[in-house]
Amino acid sequence: MKITDVKSFLVRPGPGRRGWQVAKHLLLVKVETDEGIVGWGEAFTLVDREKSIVQNITNLSRYVRGRDPFRIKEFTHWASKRFSEGRAGLELFSAVSGIEQALWDIVGKRLQTPVSDLLGGPCRDRIRVYANGWTSGAKTPGEMAERAAKVASMGFDAIKFYPFREEDPEKTIVEKVRVVREAIGPKVDLLIDVWRQPDLLKSIRVAGMLEELGVLWYEEPVPSENLDRLAEVRRAIRLPVVTGECLYTKFDFREVLEKGAADILNPDVASCGGILELKEISAMAEPYGVMISPHNYNSTTMALAATLQVSAVIPNFMITEYFVNFEETGNAISLDPFKVEAGSIRLPRKPGLGLEINEEALKNYAYQEFPLRTWG
Repeated sequence: MKITDVKSFLVRPGPGRRGWQVAKHLLLVKVETDEGIVGWGEAFTLVDREKSIVQNITNLSRYVRGRDPFRIKEFTHWASKRFSEGRAGLELFSAVSGIEQALWDIVGKRLQTPVSDLLGGPCRDRIRVYANGWTSGAKTPGEMAERAAKVASMGFDAIKFYPFREEDPEKTIVEKVRVVREAIGPKVDLLIDVWRQPDLLKSIRVAGMLEELGVLWYEEPVPSENLDRLAEVRRAIRLPVVTGECLYTKFDFREVLEKGAADILNPDVASCGGILELKEISAMAEPYGVMISPHNYNSTTMALAATLQVSAVIPNFMITEYFVNFEETGNAISLDPFKVEAGSIRLPRKPGLGLEINEEALKNYAYQEFPLRTWG
């Protein structure tokens, strides 16, 4: 079996019936073979950087055509070392991750087995997810509380949101969390994303105020590139600290573990290097007693499918991310889409990643450039 082509599809999600805002394109990757078996994957994107990631996929495709899709590790090692000459970043790692997932999809289909079986077999049959994306456009505490109650009514037992704005006083931040907690009740887990707050002391003070509100975790309380400061925050607060969405490959995560900078890691399968890299990062974290909660600021299709396969096989899995504002588009472009039931998704047992894309439906969600964003 040989790879014959690699194709990219930029998808512009629609706001859907709920009217929740969407703020990025999704990037699907299709790898074709001479035996007619195709694999799908997904690359991480950011607004205004999508085309550069597509270009990286195009550049890589020149080298993977004619290659054996089973030689996955050889491809990722070559791409991150030789192709990049040691200068890889978001655009390249996202491109590599999308292709890598598609290769696993091909291998699973060729062997007629789910990818989770090829990774060692599942430790669990249901993957717990938390809802994100529901706060888009909500500005006031009241709006956030109303949205939170709606998401909880959809069956999610964990939700994440972003109460910090740099100009907000600490009492306002705490009030946002308080009204959301009251709206969802005590049984729904509440995850806080500080989103790399530059004020370390403010992050520490707010963490102390939030303890009584039953917060499950405190994500990226300071910029993640400063691991010494992150470790300092972790030592100063009693909420579990999360980091990892802006880190790539196990070489970045090694230092987080050695410095004791986090309780939970959240690498993204669509940017960290792919399925095998996510599994290896998880294995590194396990002897440190660090849990894994995969980041998934991607669609509810292929990146989620890849995340489910890895999440099933790692012993130190905690929970993974699900963007509710991408759900309607994800359901429209996939066949037999995933369903969230009682806060979890059942591990698919179909060959490969367990999900197929309706390529014809992608035409309804073509790329459209977003408006320019203001600097201020």
